[in-house]
Amino acid sequence: MATMHDVARLARVSVSTVSYVLTGTRPISQATRDKVLAAMAELDYQPNAMARGLASRRSRILGLLMPMDERGLGATETAFVTGAAAAASAAGYHLVLSPVGGGDLDDLRRLASQRMLDGVVLMEVQLADERVTVLRDAGVPLVLIGRTGDTSGLSYVDIDFEQTVREAVAHLVGLGHRSIVYVNHSAATLASGYGPALRTRDAFVAAMAGHGLEPVMIPAEDSAAGGRAALAAAFAQAPELTAVLAMNETAIFGILGELTGRGLSVPDDVSVVSMVTSPQVAELATPALTAMTSPGSAMGRIAIEALLRHLDGPGDERHQQLLPCALETRGSTAVPRRPAPDTPGRPPTDGG
Repeated sequence: MATMHDVARLARVSVSTVSYVLTGTRPISQATRDKVLAAMAELDYQPNAMARGLASRRSRILGLLMPMDERGLGATETAFVTGAAAAASAAGYHLVLSPVGGGDLDDLRRLASQRMLDGVVLMEVQLADERVTVLRDAGVPLVLIGRTGDTSGLSYVDIDFEQTVREAVAHLVGLGHRSIVYVNHSAATLASGYGPALRTRDAFVAAMAGHGLEPVMIPAEDSAAGGRAALAAAFAQAPELTAVLAMNETAIFGILGELTGRGLSVPDDVSVVSMVTSPQVAELATPALTAMTSPGSAMGRIAIEALLRHLDGPGDERHQQLLPCALETRGSTAVPRRPAPDTPGRPPTDGG
């Protein structure tokens, strides 16, 4: 592999001159620059990423800011990351995953002030997300995977939760289900203003009302124990339930376990649909889960491509796009064995 010294020797210049051509830190005559570039081409010399970044005044590093807990990344979250990483790599950028959440604003300010990142993709977005304000104030280009409540002047790609929930409910109603419970993320997550949890809650109310059905929502901690507790609460509030719609991948396995513990069969006694789920997770269950499949990889790619357009363009272009999840029917949904009676609509409960 050719080195900078090899280039200098072939071009008959000093190593420092080669460095100046790469970084642009000192003016070099066009004749000398041409000799150095010709030597690089002849030797197939590949300058390192930092040198290329200095020459273009860019680090060639993009940040993916995604708060994480002790559970780490599941298969569904990983799809967002791999889609973003592949798009960044294809454009000659490195992608750095940083677990910066809303409680780490000082860390985020330090990260932004260091100017190590050319731009940022922000995940796990809340309706009022202070990270957006910090990054905008610091002048860091950003794109959201998710949406704040006010999206003025922001670029984002997000799931179309309204369409996704509407299609999930329509699938269950079409099979004959009338008592459907939605298991959401935790009460604390809802209270924090987490966009997907709030948008799906509202979409579920609207979808059920469209069919003249009662919307019952149960919050669940992100754990198997949380899923078991949520299902117990669901039966307490809707004893005739025949279907569960869930957007909580960790809890859903507790839901399935609780159904088995109660002697209930999936899907004959209770149908289950998992929302915003990867096929890998859906296939882990027995029976495999009918799911609204997350477009995670596509969203990661679109977010990076939009960010790169910000970096390369005039900076005032905004990309705003919604993608629905796709229904993939597997073994966890079927016509109910015991149809539930129609009940008059009433406001959704919160499990409290």
